[in-house]
Amino acid sequence: MPNLGMPEILLILVAALLLFGPKKLPDLGRSLGNGIREFRKGTAGLKEELEGSFKEEAVAAPPVPATQTILASTPAPVSLIPAQSAAPVNTQPVASQPVNLSKSTDAEPHQA
Repeated sequence: MPNLGMPEILLILVAALLLFGPKKLPDLGRSLGNGIREFRKGTAGLKEELEGSFKEEAVAAPPVPATQTILASTPAPVSLIPAQSAAPVNTQPVASQPVNLSKSTDAEPHQA
């Protein structure tokens, strides 16, 4: 919005004097001043209310961390009881026997 210079202000005052007359002009100025004052009070109250709500939100909500820490939990214990089946379970330990892993044909076959 461009600044109003002295010629523009004089033109506005002369137009207002011609439109409203010398008797109504002081009342018009007074009511215009009261309207501007009430508008400023309303906007100041609204501004304070908005700033207060932003401050309350900042205090009420803790900052969210940028990274999250994941804690490892201990796995559940594994049951060592064999499942129930129709066939009996062999609980005897198996003796380990050597195994020939070479692929040569002249080696003796493994005897079980």
